[in-house]
Amino acid sequence: MKLNVLPARTGAQWVKLGFRTFFKQPLALGALFLLFLIILSLAMLIPQAGIVIALALVPAFTAGLMAAAREADDGRIPLPAILFIAFQQGAARTRAMLALGLLYAVAIMGVIGISWLIDGGRFLSVIAGSADITSPEQLSALALDSRFNAAMWVTITLYSLISLAFWHTPALVHWHGVPPVKSLFFSSVAVLKNARPFLFYGALWLGLSLGAGAALQTLAVLSGNINILALGMLSVSLFLGVVFFTSVWFTFRDSFAADQPAS
Repeated sequence: MKLNVLPARTGAQWVKLGFRTFFKQPLALGALFLLFLIILSLAMLIPQAGIVIALALVPAFTAGLMAAAREADDGRIPLPAILFIAFQQGAARTRAMLALGLLYAVAIMGVIGISWLIDGGRFLSVIAGSADITSPEQLSALALDSRFNAAMWVTITLYSLISLAFWHTPALVHWHGVPPVKSLFFSSVAVLKNARPFLFYGALWLGLSLGAGAALQTLAVLSGNINILALGMLSVSLFLGVVFFTSVWFTFRDSFAADQPAS
């Protein structure tokens, strides 16, 4: 494979392609994304090992969502079975994908452990929605807590680095048979070489998320109905989530040029 070094404006093109492809097959891609979330949620219910199993499945299902985006981009309807395509390419590819998933689970669990050591799990409970915060005073106290802030920034930094290292790995393992550890190296190099388009890409997604949140907050205040905010955030999060995962296929497609067609 040959690595393509892309201009910064490609980041905007990836976002645009994500939206365009989603609207080609909104029902199919939306249903696949919901199926992805449901399976991970069910996996997390497994006693003791649930969170590890769910995390280990993320790379394989990411490959499935990327394959679905490719199908939609080519004018075909992605069927539900495509979500499991990473487990349909033979025993060797299945083992490689599961090994990649295990590496991902270990990395994320490591971040969770470090965050817990810093502030006793308060930041994790806030992002999980399980923190008991019922007043503005409690929120202000957290914002001024040095341990909470340290856990927040360490978690965000480490998670971002892990995400970038694993960014291309599902596609490299699935379509090109690259071994899991080697795929981490190739993925990291590809992201670093294309840092400008990825920064542009990330900034656009951050801007879309923050803009949508601000618009919903304004609407809730003007209408006096707080339920609009809760329902709207859920709907917008699901919509942006499926479009984001759709766009991931294009970040891989444009970053690498295969010596021969991918299987």
